[in-house]
Order: sequence, then structure tokens, then C-alpha cells
Amino acid sequence: MKLILLQPYLNIRGGVERVILKVAQHYKAPIYTLEYNKEATFSEFGDLDIRLMGNDVLLSDRLPYRASQGYRYGYNFYNMKIKDDYDVLNPHISPSEWIRHKNERVLWYCHTPPREVYDLYETRMQNRSYKEKLIYAALVGTYKVIARGITKTIEEIATNSMTTNERIKRYYGRDATVINPGIDYKNFRTEGDGNYFFYPSRIVVNKRQDYVINAFSQFVKRTKDKKHKLIIAGTLSNDPEHKKYFEKLKAMSKGLNVLFKTNINDKQLADLYANSTAVLFAAINEDYGFIPLESMASSKPIISVNEGGPRETIINGKTGFLSKSPAEMAEKMAVIASDQSAAERMGKQGRRLVERKYSWDAFFDKLDPLLRKSAKR
Repeated sequence: MKLILLQPYLNIRGGVERVILKVAQHYKAPIYTLEYNKEATFSEFGDLDIRLMGNDVLLSDRLPYRASQGYRYGYNFYNMKIKDDYDVLNPHISPSEWIRHKNERVLWYCHTPPREVYDLYETRMQNRSYKEKLIYAALVGTYKVIARGITKTIEEIATNSMTTNERIKRYYGRDATVINPGIDYKNFRTEGDGNYFFYPSRIVVNKRQDYVINAFSQFVKRTKDKKHKLIIAGTLSNDPEHKKYFEKLKAMSKGLNVLFKTNINDKQLADLYANSTAVLFAAINEDYGFIPLESMASSKPIISVNEGGPRETIINGKTGFLSKSPAEMAEKMAVIASDQSAAERMGKQGRRLVERKYSWDAFFDKLDPLLRKSAKR
């Protein structure tokens, strides 16, 4: 199987990058990308064939940061003709699927239709100036027209969850094959209770670290607990919007026992999971969610918002809790903090669930036939 992967950027350590890494390793496939920062993403990419592509685009330097990125990404994937011999092209984050404009035999693994364009459009526009709103509105309108046309021609679409598939149906009029990514559960362990709640995730608005800080504040008021702290860890990019949000989180945390750890490595992440009391998760209608799986692999209860992908992986009341508000999350935190035996029981059930259902072998058992089907079309 001669596979070529395509991805706009490889410059963070996230769930998408983990999937791309695993696929590239499995098929010994090259990766075409416009941005690669080997220091900021998984070190294993350094052993793979990373091919930088793309050209500067006229006037892109005059646009706001994220608008400039999207414009440059879209232009380059839309106009690129692959010259290498291949069986299947496998784009990931949008607009890498625009490679279909000048190339055939595409299996798009859609992690989500871009949420800044669709379901989070209004949320993200709230913090932009009037001038920025005009620019983004024009670019988003153009994106939607091009994206819907190209998506109709793509041979096969796969996705990570039923939640994401519903978005694909709604925005593109296509139905995707759901293939849940796996995790390396053997890399996770438990070492006991270090008296802290842990929320690992990229520091961006849609991951909603403010929700968790709010819940922790209510937990402290409810229980008068002075023992537990909250640790928030995750990648912080150079995006001005992300940095502004980080400053807001720090301001919210004054007077609370909250620690921030940015840009941690895999070992640090596993250690923080291993010693946590429980793991929290609050992303807005998350596409899939690796954090609940990593929590369960670490034999830790997961307390998540009751929306998106986590509803598909968490067994409420058995491997963790699904909550509908910061107040309810605080209530479940109090339950876990006061009942160590319940926490251990949930952790063990979560570990068994992950081992049974969420291996990478199971992922490739489903992906491989779909790739071969795409290659014949």
C-alpha cells in the first residue's frame, strides 16, 4: 500500500498528530505538510519522511494570523498536483482534503469539519474586531462553497466518532465510516492519589479550561477542601488568541490552588495522569476525545462534560461521570475525593474497557480495508 498523508501543520502535540504519526509509521508513508516544528510536536516524527510543501500567497501577510493560515493552507492544497507514485492520498485536518481538486483516490480521515467555520463560528467571532469580523466572514463564506464542492468528489471519508459523523452529514451531505482511533494504553499506569484533579488539553477557548476552573472553585466552596489542587496542562501555541485566553485563565485562578504546566512531554503527561485523583474534561462538544481514554488507561475516573465524543467512550457511573454544568462537575469531584474505593473501582473498569475496545490494532483492522477500497476507485 503506497500511502501519502497530508496535513496542514505538524507543530503541536495533540490527538490528531498522534493518529497521523501512527498511520505514517504503520504504512511507512511520507507526510506532506506546510509547517513542521520538530521541537513542538512528537519526537517520533523525526524518524519519518516529512516533506515541506507550499508557497507564500499574495496578500496573506496582511490578514489576521488565523485567517492568513487558512488562506495559505487552502490555496496550496487546492493547487497541488502530487507527482509521486501512490495508491491512496490520506488527508487529515481541513483543508488538506482539497488535495482532491487535482488528484484522485483520496480517503479523507476527517477529525472534524473546521469548527471555527461551522458550529463554533459565532463563539470565535465574539472576540474579534469589526475589521477582523469582515475578513473572516468573507473567507468563511468562500471556504464553505469550495469545501462542499470538493467533498462531493472525495472517494471515501472516515472519521473518529459518531459525533463528528453527524457534523459531516450536516455540513457536507456525506456519510463517513466511523473508525475510533486507539491509544497506547501500555504507556499509562497508576501510582496512587496525589491529591490533585488533572485537566490536560491544548490551551484554547474550545477546550474550556475556564469551565474546569469554575468547577474547581465550586468544589472548594462546597467541601472546604484545602488538600486538593487543580493542575491544568497542555500545549500553548503562539496564536495571539490562545495567549489572550491563557492570561484570562490565570486571572480566573487567583486565590485558588491551580497550577499551569505548558508544553509538557509524554513522560510528564503520563506521570501527571498516574498520580491524579481524577481527570477532568470540558471541551465544547468534542469531536472524539483522547483524554477520557488516557484517563481510563491510567486507571483514573474521568469526569467529563456530557456532550460530544466522551458520551461515546465513557460509561456514566462506571468508568467516570458525565456532567451537565460546572456545579455538577464539582459535585462529582467531591464524590471521588471522598471515596477512594469508588475511584479505584471506576479506574479499574476504565482500564479494562480501553484494553478491550481502543487498541491501535482494532483501528487498523477497520482502516486498511477502506484504504484498499479507495485505491481501486
